[in-house]
Amino acid sequence: MAKFDAASGYRPETLSVRAGQERSQFGEHAEALYLTSSFVFQSAAQAAKRFSGEEEGNVYARFSNPTVTMFEERLAALEGAEDCVATASGMAAIMAAVLAHLKQGDHIVASNSLFGATVQLFNNILSRTGITTTFVSHTDSAAWEAAIRPETKLFFLETPSNPLTEIADIRTLAAIAHAKGILVAVDNCFCTPILQKPLEMGADLVIHSATKYIDGQGRVLGGAVCGPKKLTEEVFKYLRTAGPTLSAFNAWVLLKGLETLKLRVEAQAANAAQLAAWLEAHPKVARVFYPGLPSHPQHELAKAQQKNGGGIVSFEVKGGRDQAWTVVDHCQLLSITANLGDTKTTITHPASTTHGRISPEARAAAGINEGLLRIAVGLEAVEDLQADLERGFSLI
Repeated sequence: MAKFDAASGYRPETLSVRAGQERSQFGEHAEALYLTSSFVFQSAAQAAKRFSGEEEGNVYARFSNPTVTMFEERLAALEGAEDCVATASGMAAIMAAVLAHLKQGDHIVASNSLFGATVQLFNNILSRTGITTTFVSHTDSAAWEAAIRPETKLFFLETPSNPLTEIADIRTLAAIAHAKGILVAVDNCFCTPILQKPLEMGADLVIHSATKYIDGQGRVLGGAVCGPKKLTEEVFKYLRTAGPTLSAFNAWVLLKGLETLKLRVEAQAANAAQLAAWLEAHPKVARVFYPGLPSHPQHELAKAQQKNGGGIVSFEVKGGRDQAWTVVDHCQLLSITANLGDTKTTITHPASTTHGRISPEARAAAGINEGLLRIAVGLEAVEDLQADLERGFSLI
């Protein structure tokens, strides 16, 4: 088969459906699903070589499976990465990336606008290992630099942020970090490689929750860490021993999701831009957060880093929690769920769901108030989404 990788010169549409595929002796056209926990060796000598790494090949499905490898190679090609390690979920990917490169006594500088579970991971889990975290303003590059300590080993950010879609300056933060020998990891969940490629802007590692846009239809969990081989090798060592493994079935589903990624992401972003403009003009809405709107504080930076504004729209309902919940509770089309990236539009109240476990002080610092709602725009007709939201707006 022809080689379809990041260096092949093929465009994203082609890589999304061709990269990484390895056909078996049966010559299947679709990617094969290998449901097996282990692999058979031709001899004791070959088994020894496989286990030691002297010979390439599959050993045990905790850390090697042909279907998972196809997914890793396809996503790496799309990100322009040398390598990719797939994990069981997005949170597993973050945990693997951190524990592969940090040790007791090391320090992280992270955005105060991270996904709630990521904040919990850094504060309540990693802190037990002796890895500490300082949270700083997502958009204040000087604050990131000021937070650096001699033991700082990692900058961690997601851009756009969840749920306020704040944009961090990847190039500037990478320059600050690299001047001190610090790694930069970017969660690229909201944009995917279709809209943004952090490695091209200086990031060292790219993190994905493949559960979101990569699957795109709310079916399975998955995660990934992409980057240069010298960094992903350490992630692989962690995965081989600790076992936060992506299942072969989930990898197969995610491969099919990647085939339509560009079509879905671009169509959802177009819908989101239309819905954001409508919300911004609505008398019951206090403020809209969408990078594609000129009113967004980092609109110009978003244009420099992203191909468009993406598919996430957050907005503040005038009033507070009661008014926001009224809008949510009267939705008949929008799904009330915290997942995102689905072809079905979803709506959630971040202060009581995705960010409900972090402290009120941390929520306030991140700008997440009780009137805030987040919509992950799907592929329905925008006019139908507007009518569904208007049902709740009319009652407040």
